[in-house]
Amino acid sequence: MSGAVAGPDGGLRCPWGLATEEYLAYHDTEWGRPVHGDDALYERLCLEAFQSGLSWLTILRRREGFRAAFAGFEIARVAEFGAADAERLLGDEGIIRNRAKIEATLANAKTLAGWEPGELDALIWSHAPAGRRRAAPRSTAEIPAVTPESTALAKALKKAGIRFVGPTTAYALMQACGLVNDHLAQCVARNPS
Repeated sequence: MSGAVAGPDGGLRCPWGLATEEYLAYHDTEWGRPVHGDDALYERLCLEAFQSGLSWLTILRRREGFRAAFAGFEIARVAEFGAADAERLLGDEGIIRNRAKIEATLANAKTLAGWEPGELDALIWSHAPAGRRRAAPRSTAEIPAVTPESTALAKALKKAGIRFVGPTTAYALMQACGLVNDHLAQCVARNPS
């Protein structure tokens, strides 16, 4: 099923949002809502990278573990992490223990710590599609995995020294952080009040 589906309250929702209680809460209150602030966007960028190759549900269920392990995703604090922290993280069962993803998270914090406040926010949001609005998707089959904007965002982030972000991860970030609205046309979360 790829069209909107009735949820427990009778309201129509994107079908993926009804798979579990965690997905329902995330779908209804976070996904597609605008996220601003360097630390908040760094967190989302990191979580999207950790999700690569895994289910988003795996990330949602470990989100608090990630926040605890990575100092609340405060860029300045994570930038101070060293080799001992990397080893500690590799043993932390509350997160995904993938060496490449952990190293990218730490390296990205070190890179971002040298940026001006608001620079990450500005870079990411500069890739929100402005003049190229598409119609609200009526089914999940109409939602792309990659767009010209996500390809450009991934390229800009890589050029700026940010690791572990390709066009698909960049598009997932754009969806999650409200740069695009991929809630289905009939979904109650598409235009929240």
